[in-house]
Amino acid sequence: MEARHPVRIFFHNLFNVMLLALVVGALSGCDPITRHKALTTLFDGVPSLPPPEQICTDYADKKVAELRDELTGKKTVAKTGPVTLSQHLPYVEKKCNDCHNKNNKDGLVAPRNQLCYVCHKDFIKGAYVHGPIAVADCLACHLPHTSANTSLLKNGVSAVCAGCHKEKRVADKMHDKLAAQQMVCTDCHDPHFGNLQYFLK
Repeated sequence: MEARHPVRIFFHNLFNVMLLALVVGALSGCDPITRHKALTTLFDGVPSLPPPEQICTDYADKKVAELRDELTGKKTVAKTGPVTLSQHLPYVEKKCNDCHNKNNKDGLVAPRNQLCYVCHKDFIKGAYVHGPIAVADCLACHLPHTSANTSLLKNGVSAVCAGCHKEKRVADKMHDKLAAQQMVCTDCHDPHFGNLQYFLK
């Protein structure tokens, strides 16, 4: 039997190391559960997963930071953590299963346009309903877990409203004066519904 040449052995080992690095690199972008399944398929001795509550919290924190970066166009300085002004109670209590179901295709307990109403039943009260509420698109204005703004808003109150309300209005001059006095849209308008036109309070 012919002995293997040292150069050939070196390149064979180098190929194996590079393949391993490629697999590990590819898996680093996966969620923890998918990564664990792949690693246990390929290797023996892979440590067991942390408790589900910890996975949910870590994963949610990562996703919130990514969403915030996407919305603001900024990157968070590593290890400082986001400033949190408001938090969703099920998230704080680590009751991930109130909203999430890993067995469903989209990972939620109900379709996205019905999810908030699972807990916030009979929410709509008023003759006039704001567009996003009428189509159950709560995430048009709110974040699902934590926010650096009040009421889990994606941005400050007036900035959230201005994201959609760009049209020229008769009352622009009045609105400019109110903005100059540090008033926000919700000082006069209910953001969800109302019995008066324009959701006036």
